[in-house]
Amino acid sequence: MPRTGQIAVTGLGLITPLGTTLEAFDDALFNARSAVRSHTVALPRMAPFTMGIAACDFDDGERSSSRLPLDRGTAMAMAVARAAFTASGLGAQAFDGDRLGVYWGSGMAGSASFDATARGLYADAQRVRPTTVLTTMPNAAAAEIALQIGARGAALSYACACASSAVAIGEAMRAIRGGWIDVAIVGGHEAMLTPGTLASWHAMRVTAPPGDDPGASCRPFATDRTGFALGEGAAALVIESAAHAQARGAAVPWTLAGYATHCDGTHMTQPDPAGQARTMRAALADAGLQPADIGYINAHGTGTQAGDDAEARSVAAVFGPSVPISSTKPLHGHLLGGGGAVELIVALRALAHGRLPATANLDTVDPGIHLDLVRGTARAAPGLRHALSNSFAFGGTNAVLIATRTPG
Repeated sequence: MPRTGQIAVTGLGLITPLGTTLEAFDDALFNARSAVRSHTVALPRMAPFTMGIAACDFDDGERSSSRLPLDRGTAMAMAVARAAFTASGLGAQAFDGDRLGVYWGSGMAGSASFDATARGLYADAQRVRPTTVLTTMPNAAAAEIALQIGARGAALSYACACASSAVAIGEAMRAIRGGWIDVAIVGGHEAMLTPGTLASWHAMRVTAPPGDDPGASCRPFATDRTGFALGEGAAALVIESAAHAQARGAAVPWTLAGYATHCDGTHMTQPDPAGQARTMRAALADAGLQPADIGYINAHGTGTQAGDDAEARSVAAVFGPSVPISSTKPLHGHLLGGGGAVELIVALRALAHGRLPATANLDTVDPGIHLDLVRGTARAAPGLRHALSNSFAFGGTNAVLIATRTPG
């Protein structure tokens, strides 16, 4: 049996299409303002096409401590990790770097650098940079964060498609509970809004056409849903054992109470409701909670036909039809491997404000879906104590996190 226990959340940092401060993020989140915009992709020997994307206002010109150029996603990761570390107060105190770890997730880490390298090599006949491997390797972000902050515990990277950062956070929880480390910088990023990557997702036919109103293109759980809009962004949290947080007098507004990850083991792209339900039940057991204790679910909710149907069936199997649920992907886009971290922060903001964000663009609910969908406007939830966040990925990896508001 796993060692259970509450894990303190003491710092947050984020860069998202909705904003780079909690105030801006909250304003867009609870007022259902979408950051999705229309974007035209033009590649040689391919007809141009348009799709909805959600981009961040972020200057990626930062360099590493070794003055190496950074992938855009790695630059985002460093920025949010630094912000979370500062917010936690650890930067102003002495800490044991041997007991500080970095657990990071990204589904397509280094894709911006790889796309640029391929274009330069094959289209422009340019020499390949000697730093190419260092900017495209999947563990670049975790390594740079560890170097910058002085973390000498485990520095691990997770690539589990859309569940990557949720898995990273959960595995750090297990490491802290197991006594391997006291503190971890956790989270994830994705920065893949490049021509080659966008064309690849477009070819899968899972992205929604932007239409006349790109902000309304992603419609999770709706009868007329047609897919998702891709986004970019990053989020970091500082988490630590309750004893460590208490010893240094840290404020602990939230804790992470439960985590589970399982693989469907059935199909590469078709989700299995039974596998998702198994993971949610395991997370509840890890937290020592019952389904009735959960006051809000942040759904994976991509807006695809198969994905939303499977999630609706799995949630209903575990919770019945009465738990409030919403998807925020219509607002910030599908952040792939970074989505689990950003959407966990959505759950934390719901706990902080006692409000549940609405699923934007949900005018007509699919008649086969029987859930308490928050739609239209944000819903007041003054007694909200526990929130659950789902991350379900290609390859069948499911990851579920449960967050709890600290009383007082």
